[in-house]
Amino acid sequence: MSTTSNDQPARSAGPRMDRRRFLARTAVAGVAVAVPSWLLAACGGASGATGGAGGVLKATHGTGLCNLGIFLVKERNLAAADGVSLDFVVTPTNADIVTLFGAGQVDISMIPYTQFMTLHDQGAPVTIVAGGGVQGCVIVAQPGISSAADLRGKTLGTFQADTLEMLPYDYLKAAGLSFSDVKVRYFGTSPELAQAFISGSIDSMSHIEPYPTQALNARPGAVKLSDGTDVYGSGYTDCVLAVRNNLLTENPAAVKAVIKGLLVAQQQAEQDRQSAVDATTGTYFKASKQDVLDASTKQPNVVDQRSKSQFMLDRAQGMLELGYLKTLPDQSIFNWGLLEQVINENAALYDSLQMKAA
Repeated sequence: MSTTSNDQPARSAGPRMDRRRFLARTAVAGVAVAVPSWLLAACGGASGATGGAGGVLKATHGTGLCNLGIFLVKERNLAAADGVSLDFVVTPTNADIVTLFGAGQVDISMIPYTQFMTLHDQGAPVTIVAGGGVQGCVIVAQPGISSAADLRGKTLGTFQADTLEMLPYDYLKAAGLSFSDVKVRYFGTSPELAQAFISGSIDSMSHIEPYPTQALNARPGAVKLSDGTDVYGSGYTDCVLAVRNNLLTENPAAVKAVIKGLLVAQQQAEQDRQSAVDATTGTYFKASKQDVLDASTKQPNVVDQRSKSQFMLDRAQGMLELGYLKTLPDQSIFNWGLLEQVINENAALYDSLQMKAA
């Protein structure tokens, strides 16, 4: 296990993942980003999917239940009816997801909106076109820790520039505390962070479902400090579907096919949650089917998040304070036009959905 702190060296050998390194890794100049050669090989070298050649779009994704929709699009070929399929590029760490998308090595990404903002701020030609999932960000703590005040001097595990970093930042701020009051350690993967908490190596973690549910079930006496709704209210955004701008202009039909597929996936997950969990656990979620099924109700898929634009923009202030952004983004980071077209063209499908943010 390799973890790092914002004020302490890593406990074990491995690269230091402080904020400066994260920003350097995701920084772009035009479309140029330093990408390891083995990652380039993993996605076929330079991006050859511009415009969705052959109907295949290269994509990256996260590991939380906000990605359930795009996993179902892939596993059940839900965009195939419109001539599109997804080719997932394997990324060893969360940071690699951001790197490849920013470098233009993939066409689309299901990504935390906060990480999207870091790319946009650095000049990457990317745009948010649809939602992925809502809620599901959870702060859990070891037995004996029951409040924000109890976290003072304790270790907190999370991911950089992620919604999972912003939740504890805002949670502590609301209690009159800050990151200077805790020892923040950044992790590379979801299973790594979950196992560090379950083993007792860290005092608390901010993680995405299904891993908080897994940890609470595996660690007797563990406490849920926040599920985000106490800080942000119900239905807050976690991840979004973002695309490279050239794909928007050169092949909008392919983007629409993915958005439609996500709407179908949301319908399927809402109508048969067990089947959706069975189709994705193991391959994508490294937890038991029971934990994933339980957690799936806590982080539902919501594709239509047009009404959440301002919520996302409001969180950018914290990103600015943490040094991830140079300037605050505005409404131009969103393009809901293709989502609206898909909704209008598939009224029966849209009307069947249980959750709509707009």
